Amino acid sequence: MNWLYDSVEPRVMDEDLLKLAVGEQGPRDEAGQLARQEGILFKDVLSLRLDFQNILRIDSLWQFENLRKLQLDNNIIEKIEGLERLVHLVWLDLSFNNIEAIEGLDTLVNLEDLSLFNNRISKIDSLDALVKLQVLSLGNNEISHMMNIIYLRRFKDLRTLSLSGNPIAEEEDYKMFICAYLPDLVYLDFRRIDDHMKELAEIKHQYGIDELKQRENLSQAQLDDERAQREELEEHKAAFVERLNGSFLFDSMYAEDVEGNKLAHLPGVSELLQAYKDKFVIICLNIFEYGLKQQEMRKVELDTFNECVQEAIQENREQGKRRIAKFEEAHLLSLNAIRDESEVTNLEMKVAEHSKDITELFDMLMTLEMQLVEQLEETINTFERNIMDLVALFIENVQSLMAQCRDLENHHHEKLLEISINTLEKILKGELDEDLPYDVRALFVDKDTIVNAVGTSHDLHLLKIDNREDELVTRTNSWCSHLVDAIHKDEIMRNRRRVKEIHQYVDHVQNELDNLECSEIID
Repeated sequence: MNWLYDSVEPRVMDEDLLKLAVGEQGPRDEAGQLARQEGILFKDVLSLRLDFQNILRIDSLWQFENLRKLQLDNNIIEKIEGLERLVHLVWLDLSFNNIEAIEGLDTLVNLEDLSLFNNRISKIDSLDALVKLQVLSLGNNEISHMMNIIYLRRFKDLRTLSLSGNPIAEEEDYKMFICAYLPDLVYLDFRRIDDHMKELAEIKHQYGIDELKQRENLSQAQLDDERAQREELEEHKAAFVERLNGSFLFDSMYAEDVEGNKLAHLPGVSELLQAYKDKFVIICLNIFEYGLKQQEMRKVELDTFNECVQEAIQENREQGKRRIAKFEEAHLLSLNAIRDESEVTNLEMKVAEHSKDITELFDMLMTLEMQLVEQLEETINTFERNIMDLVALFIENVQSLMAQCRDLENHHHEKLLEISINTLEKILKGELDEDLPYDVRALFVDKDTIVNAVGTSHDLHLLKIDNREDELVTRTNSWCSHLVDAIHKDEIMRNRRRVKEIHQYVDHVQNELDNLECSEIID
């Protein structure tokens, strides 16, 4: 495609190239010269041109985290890569390269304008993340199938599309098809689509569009249902009771229970098993409903805590602002008085007095901060006690309910063992009327074999119950521990930031005073 560069050595996109490009594209005035001397931070660059550089591979762009516009046209790039960190990118030009597939754009969720003109692309795909896409240029590529147009229906903001120069553009129905299936499109191949063309296209393809819309609606309904299920599952996980709102735990007990499934064929076991399952599921539902209620209580406790913390911080900040505002009024008066003072003795006295005022301000602000620290420490400790009590109560009651599950399993085990031994006795006496599958009869060799089979099934069931209980307890305790640790760490960081702010402000006003004193003494 890019025969201009066939005889030129491919260029590496390294830091030297990027620095050179940034420097050349910066402002030309005095500020620009100063920036070039001191060095421009890549993270501050909003627009970058790297066209006509004979670049083969995209690399080293991760530092341009705030980049909005990137121009990479007229190179020899073969693959779209290295753009993952450019999440703020709005405009991207990759035209006139050697790209064969659309890829590597999954993180560019803010991209509005994408040009891939004059490449080797044969399929339009892998653009799903570009939900804000408005302009797409894919002219002069190798796109040949009209179904590529259907893919573009998902981009609700797409208004401008270029596909001229592709095999698809040679199709007799090209424009009509696009106008019909992309009704919100305004420009096609750099020409505005008139309303008459849209009307004719809609009439011509009415049947196909209606059929497609029906499929899209069904697909969307399925996606919405799946999303709702995922969101619901996440809510249940947050309450630590996922998959306890049904027979999942019970079913999992028998999923790998070979002996238990064989023993289910014994006379009377089917009814026994159904009664066991019904009672077991009721207990699981009780755990599930209790878990959701407890989750809501924990949420209320956390929300109340956060509100209290924010109110305390805001009130403390307002007190500090009022004190600073009052100080700054006096500060300006003091600086003016010092400027007007001609006597050295009086000057030194006024400077000393104002230095004292600054020290008092610092002490007052630090006192306010220490009061806030103590207030928040008490609030955090109260919250910690409350949330740990809620968690402890939740775990205690869940363990009690899980114990009921174990009691049911023990009762079922006793009944199953009784039926199994009775069946063994009937088989040995030749009194069993029912026909049993061969693999089930194989268990009834002697009493030890059948007792071991029933015991193995029982142990597996208890293990499943124990594991689910341990998982719930572990995750709940872990959540509580991490939450409390994060709250303490956040408060430490908040305090450090505030103390730093106070020091910076006080240092600033002290420097103003010191600089003024020096200038007055020199004068």
